[in-house]
Amino acid sequence: MSMSFDAYMKDMIRPMREDLTRAGVTELLTPEQVTEVMDNTKGTMLVVINSVCGCAAGLCRPGVVRALENEAKPEHLYTVFAGQEKEATAKLREYITTYPPSSPSIALFKDGELVHFIQRHQIEDRSAEMIAADLVGAFNEFCK
Repeated sequence: MSMSFDAYMKDMIRPMREDLTRAGVTELLTPEQVTEVMDNTKGTMLVVINSVCGCAAGLCRPGVVRALENEAKPEHLYTVFAGQEKEATAKLREYITTYPPSSPSIALFKDGELVHFIQRHQIEDRSAEMIAADLVGAFNEFCK
């Protein structure tokens, strides 16, 4: 009996999800979950737009995980998976209006306001250490 393509994709991306969920990041799977979190979360919140692309695996996710080791860090940690939870990702992008859609990408919000954003093109050409340093700088500024 062969595995369906959807089941195959879920198995294939599970480790990509777990890179973040193991670090305490909560997945937002539906547009309703995104709206609830975005409209009702106070304080600092990191939202990672995860993806299957190589720069997400080699740079973005490891950079985020490394940055979360910093003493100052966001109070709330979330992720949506572009290309998987398409409706949830589209809903999140409604809250990031000053930048074009980008995945992977990383958004830092404070009291519902976007205060720091790292786009895909800022991830592709940088190491995980550089991405972590960028995030740590933002965490130190906004997550006190």
